[in-house]
Amino acid sequence: MNTAICEMFGLQAPIFAFSHCRDVVAEACLAGGMGVFGGSTFTPEQLEQELAWLDTHTGGRPYGVDLLIPNAEYRIPDKLKADPETLLPREHTEFIEQLMREHKVPPLKDGEAAQIRLEYIRGLAFTRHEAQLRLEVVYRHKLAKLIVSALGVPSPETIERAHGLGLKVGALIGKPEHAQRQVAAGVDLLIAQGHEAAGHTGNLTTMVLVPEVVDLVAPVPVLAAGGIGRGRQMAAALALGAEGVWCGTIWLGTVESEVSPEIRKKLYAASSADTMISRSDSGKPARRLTSAWMKAWNSPQAPKALEMPLQGLLVSDARVRMARHKAEDLLTYPAGQVVGLVNEPVTVRQVFYSLLEEFAEAVERLQAMTADVD
Repeated sequence: MNTAICEMFGLQAPIFAFSHCRDVVAEACLAGGMGVFGGSTFTPEQLEQELAWLDTHTGGRPYGVDLLIPNAEYRIPDKLKADPETLLPREHTEFIEQLMREHKVPPLKDGEAAQIRLEYIRGLAFTRHEAQLRLEVVYRHKLAKLIVSALGVPSPETIERAHGLGLKVGALIGKPEHAQRQVAAGVDLLIAQGHEAAGHTGNLTTMVLVPEVVDLVAPVPVLAAGGIGRGRQMAAALALGAEGVWCGTIWLGTVESEVSPEIRKKLYAASSADTMISRSDSGKPARRLTSAWMKAWNSPQAPKALEMPLQGLLVSDARVRMARHKAEDLLTYPAGQVVGLVNEPVTVRQVFYSLLEEFAEAVERLQAMTADVD
């Protein structure tokens, strides 16, 4: 295939595979697309290890790294580091404990919850300083050819530094006005992510968002994200003006993915209607697999979610408890509406080539519709 995105990175197909799993990222690169490693939840030291592994497992092909690059300074109160428990309202902690009791999830050992919350605080990447530490790691790896901002507009200094090292800079956006701000800052490409997508997402659907963004920012290339898991959907995205697609959920069910057996089971059983949006994980709206945990936080009886990063701190130990004790009714995971297509163990390359095969069939079908037109 030959699109502006393929030319930009020397790709055989304009398929970008976002994943927190390095194995998925590497396989997507080897298949002819571009894997993008979700590095925002990794410490700089952990990120260095993951990227060093990718350097030796992508066959010399480029990969991307997705990070939080906040343009607004998220302040982490000193009290959060010194005495985090005092920042968590009793109403919220009691709500979680009641939910744990209802689903028979045992408590943690003495002192373990505090340790989990401390680790969460250490891994926070919501400040410019923390973002810079991770960016410096990326700059050291020559096969890392793309930095994507998952949050915020990269500073002129960040873009200039990246360009000087031969890296392109992209940004995830969910509104047309976000696109204009990113392009004005100098990013090289945009990922227009629709409401159908996993994780933090906006209100506009992919079908509406992509062509509007394409028209606003041309000739800056746009990748379409959200609701893309088949070749026909890929063909639709390119017909809307996108130069490629950004996929995340479809890799979760692959044999290479990082998810636990319990989550894998839920993914395979889920239909396209089995996701919902909640603020329960981070304090911001995010689409995840439907579960008793999600429904409880969306109920009228639930307390209002705390602001970022306190909501993540609040639920950090509960997440460990649910996973450790395999509380399947409560377990959830970021997933888009295309999760209904994730129903059996396949490899990354099988998914990748299936996308391309159906894309080719869709294009042939469209060509046949106009073949006899004078």
